[in-house]
Amino acid sequence: RADDESLRDHLSWQMEMTHFSDADRVIASSIIDSISVDGYLGATLEEILEGLQTPDGDVELDELEAVLRQIQNFDPPGVGARDPAECLAIQLRQLPQDTPWRAQAMELVQEHLGIWASRDYNALQKRLRVNRDELQCIVDLVQSLNPRPGNQVDSSAAEYIVPDVIVSQRNGTWRVELNPDTVPKVRVNSEYAKLIRRGDDSAGNESMRKHLNEARWFIKSLKSRSETLLKVATCIVERQQAFLEHGDEAMKPMVLHDVAEAVSMHESTISRVTTRKYMHTPRGIYELKYFFSSQVPTDSGGAASSTAIRALIKKLIAGENPGKPLSDSKLAGKLSESGIKVARRTIAKYRESMAIPPSSERKQLV
Repeated sequence: RADDESLRDHLSWQMEMTHFSDADRVIASSIIDSISVDGYLGATLEEILEGLQTPDGDVELDELEAVLRQIQNFDPPGVGARDPAECLAIQLRQLPQDTPWRAQAMELVQEHLGIWASRDYNALQKRLRVNRDELQCIVDLVQSLNPRPGNQVDSSAAEYIVPDVIVSQRNGTWRVELNPDTVPKVRVNSEYAKLIRRGDDSAGNESMRKHLNEARWFIKSLKSRSETLLKVATCIVERQQAFLEHGDEAMKPMVLHDVAEAVSMHESTISRVTTRKYMHTPRGIYELKYFFSSQVPTDSGGAASSTAIRALIKKLIAGENPGKPLSDSKLAGKLSESGIKVARRTIAKYRESMAIPPSSERKQLV
């Protein structure tokens, strides 16, 4: 299929390749139209039936059910499901019958999904009549499935970021340069400029002279904008060298006012210059706004940036015991031991911003 093919296109192509009667093809098309981008059926069969019903009432609900079952055999596996349990069950049915733990995994997703979601592994062992090692095999099988099958058919075109600023280290010194590929190459045609200067004082020539001045002003503005970007990027690099050398945990607190004061510009100018402008560094490509973060006081009287605190939280969670994950209160306690006092609510906010689930949902079998 084409790289820019949508899920609907992908399913419609398979519908055309399937032996449907004319009536069933109409039903299949309506069902496909109701499937969301993540692969789930976004309407009930009753709602779809209402849209298909003729005055004679010649379409039955069981016909829609039969066509839906056929669509649920389409690629990607799990498409057309009405809920996560059905989505996972469809994928399990499509596995070879001799797949180890397939029957137990089917029982888990169809009858005990709520218990698994609550991480009550003792209850799961009893319901499935298995020991802890066997339960781990069952869970591994379920986790190998895709709860969002539509994501496998990505219709969005890839977006490539061209950095506006390039940062590199040479002989121990950080260098900041504008990317020449992003700097507009505009100039005034010298031959036309000469003709205008030599012209008389006629209205036509005066108009051309006005346009020439506007063109020069425009070029000067582009140059000024590039100089401002370079000045702001250089200031950011000077203040965030520790980040460039050691990563997020070394990010220093920095707000718009700090840079505005350093380069003698208004904060609104700094905000405008750093929006959708990207910097290529040895650590990757970052939007200039990424380097700005609020500060949190430390016991030593200094300050830590919110970006650094997020990095510390992520590091603590990565190193936690999966059988006994760290709660937000315990994370706050560990940060306090490092001299950083952060409220539990703030920890929760930072954790959620990084899409990290709470400790109750991170608990795993060990």
